[in-house]
Order: sequence, then structure tokens, then C-alpha cells
Amino acid sequence: GNDVFVHFSAIQEEGFKTLYEGDVVEFEIVEGPKGLQAANVCKV
Repeated sequence: GNDVFVHFSAIQEEGFKTLYEGDVVEFEIVEGPKGLQAANVCKV
């Protein structure tokens, strides 16, 4: 699929917010100031 920008503030997790390659996540795609970006990112 296409790449989507993820800002750390969109990650719905307590403590240190980070994603690793291979993490399975669910998210919404929204229009940001510089194009498409992820919102409400949750690890599954």
C-alpha cells in the first residue's frame, strides 16, 4: 500500500509512543497540512 505519515501524537498509547517496523496497527486517514496522515493509531 501507500505510505502515510504518522506523528507520534496520533499514537493512542500510554507512556513512550513508538512504532516498530512490522507492528500491526489500525488507524484513520485524514488530510493534514502536508497531505494524508494517520490519526487515532492503535496497536492490535
